[in-house]
Amino acid sequence: AGMRFFLQYVGCFFAFFSTGFLIASTWTDCWMVNADDSLEVSTKCRGLWWECVTNVFDGIQTCDEYDSIFAEHPVKLVLTRAMMITADVLAGFGFLFLVLGLDCVKFLPDEPLIKLRICLVSGVTLLIAGLPGITGSVWYAVDVYVERSSLLFHDVFLGIQYKFGWSCWLGMAGSLGCFLSGALLTCCMYLFRETSSGRFPSAYSLRKGYFSAGTIVTNVHMPSPQTATAKMYAVDTRV
Repeated sequence: AGMRFFLQYVGCFFAFFSTGFLIASTWTDCWMVNADDSLEVSTKCRGLWWECVTNVFDGIQTCDEYDSIFAEHPVKLVLTRAMMITADVLAGFGFLFLVLGLDCVKFLPDEPLIKLRICLVSGVTLLIAGLPGITGSVWYAVDVYVERSSLLFHDVFLGIQYKFGWSCWLGMAGSLGCFLSGALLTCCMYLFRETSSGRFPSAYSLRKGYFSAGTIVTNVHMPSPQTATAKMYAVDTRV
């Protein structure tokens, strides 16, 4: 039981921070950052929804939002948005399920097998959430790196060259955390299923054992059949 509680808490820890990292990476503005910051007087960051410029000397930041989501955007931007939002939703639901499945939470306290299944469902959800998260963040980073390398290879300078920033790193870290939390909740918690099912017998088995014991007790205390002499004595007594 102690090891099961430990795995639940470790999985909850990773699920909490992984969900936070995924949400933060989706809604922050530094998926791309200018690579030549030593020659610039400002830091330029591009996110999935807006672009910000921060002055190096006074720290003043100015942000410009992109056009409407219905406008034409690069395929890289649209697909990354869709995958990261999907990862956020799945990771959020997985974390909520995990909280309900914790043994310390007073939800279905008399149904330990159901709570264990809730933890398993939470682990599967977190594993699925990590897939679009890692795909979107890694694909975005690789695309930025390939674009910058091709420009350098062909000696093309367009004024600003970008590299992937800390928001992209947050997406990768959150996705890996979802994979780790999901692995703990599915693979390791599955080992305790047989122990839990054997430790908590069903109500049917308890009723069956109760009635069997009652039958045995009744049979033990049941008097033996009356003899002929006893029957005659009983008749004389009633008369």
